[in-house]
Order: sequence, then C-alpha cells, then structure tokens
Amino acid sequence: MEAKADGQAGGTGALAVQDDHLLGRLDMRDVEVPEGADLAMAMPVTPRVANTRGGLQGGLLATLVDVVAGRAAGRALPEGDSAATADMDIKFLSAVTVGPAHAVARVLRRGRTLIVVQVDVRDQGRDVLAAVATLSFSILPLRPGQSRAR
Repeated sequence: MEAKADGQAGGTGALAVQDDHLLGRLDMRDVEVPEGADLAMAMPVTPRVANTRGGLQGGLLATLVDVVAGRAAGRALPEGDSAATADMDIKFLSAVTVGPAHAVARVLRRGRTLIVVQVDVRDQGRDVLAAVATLSFSILPLRPGQSRAR
C-alpha cells in the first residue's frame, strides 16, 4: 500500500496511487499544472465525501491541500532531506459542491529550515475560489534507512 510519485530527475513526477491507498480511495489525482505553479491535484465531489450540506467535507479538503503542498515542498528539497508539515492555515471561502476540487500549489520560499507553500483551491465546476492556504514545512534530514516519498 504505497503512494509514490516518480519525482526522479527526468521523471514526470506524476502520482501513482494504488486504489486501496487513502489517496486512491479519495480519488486524488495529479492534473495539469498551470503556468507559474509547482503542482496541481484534483479530487471529485461524491456523496461519500460530502458533508450534510452537499459540499466536500472540510477535513478532506484540508487533506488535499496538505498532500499537494507537501509534494510541492518535497520537490524543492535537496537529496538527503525530507519535509514535515509545521503549520497549515486555511481560509474556507466557498463550499466545493460541484467539483472537482482543484488544488494548485506554489512554493513561495525555500529557506534553510522552512519551505513556505501557497495553495489555492477552486470548485472547478462552478469556477469559484473555494479556499486559500499557506503551509510551512520543516526541512529535516532523512533518518538512516528512511527514503523520501515524492
């Protein structure tokens, strides 16, 4: 049960998810990356992920934000380092009711100890900005025997 992206030099970086992995069960997929962005993913809105008002459940939207931002941060790391979410601030602006939720990540800054990523989420079916998020990732050395997921 692994979620991997091929992220190696010269690779596409596309997310390859097994259906029984959480990301596969939620149908999170890589999508075309807009110019100026680092990574984009989408997640459909279905009855099994909707809240009582018919919108994508907020915790699942936050999961989508964390995954796309974390993968974008990971691409900004040198070999031998990994990243862990240190802080996530999300402003929910509108429900994602039609979908898919389309999350676009941009690395704003890579410092010595932190990477800051911005994520905008749109309800693509309604062409509405649904959420904006800023995340910070701590840059950490890999532990012996640990590999970095991309």
